[in-house]
Amino acid sequence: MIFNSIHFAAFFVAVYILYLLLNHRWQNRMLLAASYVFYASWDWRFLSLVLTSTILDYFCGIKIDESNDNKKKKLFLLFSVAGNLFILGIFKYFNFFAYNLQALLNLVGFSFEPQIFHIILPIGISYYTFKTLSYTIDIYWGRLKPTKNFLDYALFLSFFPALLSGPIDTAKKFLPQILAPRHLTMDKFYEGCYLIFWGLFQKLFIADNLAKIVDPVFASGHVYKGAEVLLAMYAYLFQLYCDFGGYSSIAIGLGKIMGFDMMINFNLPYFAVNIADFWTRWHISLSTWVRDYIYTPLFVSLGKLKGKTRLSLTMVVTFTLLGFWHAAAWNFIFYGVYHGILLVIYYLLVQPSLRTLINPQKKLFQSMWKVVRIVFMFHITVVGFLIFRSQSALQIYNMLYSLIFNFKIADVVLNTSKVGDIKISTALIIMSFAFILIALEIVQYLKNNSLIVFRWNPAARAIFYIVCIYLILFFGVEGGKEFIYAQF
Repeated sequence: MIFNSIHFAAFFVAVYILYLLLNHRWQNRMLLAASYVFYASWDWRFLSLVLTSTILDYFCGIKIDESNDNKKKKLFLLFSVAGNLFILGIFKYFNFFAYNLQALLNLVGFSFEPQIFHIILPIGISYYTFKTLSYTIDIYWGRLKPTKNFLDYALFLSFFPALLSGPIDTAKKFLPQILAPRHLTMDKFYEGCYLIFWGLFQKLFIADNLAKIVDPVFASGHVYKGAEVLLAMYAYLFQLYCDFGGYSSIAIGLGKIMGFDMMINFNLPYFAVNIADFWTRWHISLSTWVRDYIYTPLFVSLGKLKGKTRLSLTMVVTFTLLGFWHAAAWNFIFYGVYHGILLVIYYLLVQPSLRTLINPQKKLFQSMWKVVRIVFMFHITVVGFLIFRSQSALQIYNMLYSLIFNFKIADVVLNTSKVGDIKISTALIIMSFAFILIALEIVQYLKNNSLIVFRWNPAARAIFYIVCIYLILFFGVEGGKEFIYAQF
């Protein structure tokens, strides 16, 4: 079941009716059963992995809290971390390391045939692994007391709106919402319904239509025109955002109408003015988790190193791991390294220089300078997502090469794509599908309100909803195309 399917709609209606009829205790039990049914609809065999992580960390959490001996605390924490990373490593990373070890040994003249596991990646494993690790780590650090109710902990780990692709809410934030009765309000219900609706619009109308432009270019051979690559990069920028942002909006909306407050995952990321600002706006739950559980401990552990070396090493290592978290492929490692290096450059060189070299005093010049930084950062992001979307290092090289040496500005206008049986300018198609998103987010940015739609008068809201519904019905992509981040 995927969020943009009829099957899920029927499933959630049944779940929600039961949810409204039950008391708090039985709401939790029903949601746990529903979450397992939802996950089993993908592949029931992988429920054993969810249950293994649940049992492992439930008992490790209790033992860490009960132990007075710091060595025992560390032992149980190590058992938790090692157990979860072992499961994740076997299913997600084992074949990657095996193939690369084979290539390395063959390169130096050794023959090596690795044992390969012919298994599919359990869906959502990266997300629930990070969630469960936050639980035992926070207990070890004294930030959280373990829950004694196994079923409530199991619900935290498997809550179906966030199970497949987040947001990655940590235990200290989300467990209290499970343990205490939720209070349903009409404001939360309306807000949740809006988030679900907007998420579906982003997915069905924008993301899945732009995929028709992106996929053929990235599936083609080694010879590219710079213009087609640039247009595919722009299209993918909006496709990825609307696909993953749409998923997150739906997930948060589903939680909201049941009384849960889940972490915001996106906050107008393409209005970022620098690379550091971008990572406070993009995939916020992941970047926050990485900051709290990888970057900060690593930075502290490297205390003997000098300031710039310490910062640089911590940044690059952290973002390399962040990139590798997405999938076991070199393009994701390159994506992480790319952002790690950019952050080092920003903090050590760009930020100190900009403070002294460019500091406009008049509001007009301040606004103009902000626009320049947003546009520049937008294109830094475009290049990063080319690396993210590419299938190999060779494709990254060929695409970047075409942008530099095989680019003609006229081709941007002349490049066309098919809409039905008609060929239309690709640039015009991209703008047509992204227009409502861009227009709405400009208003949200200027008003500093992500729910600005609720402040419009009833007539304006009605027009907005009618236009979106019309576009979904007549131009939305049918067939329930899967969400991009579900593969991670």
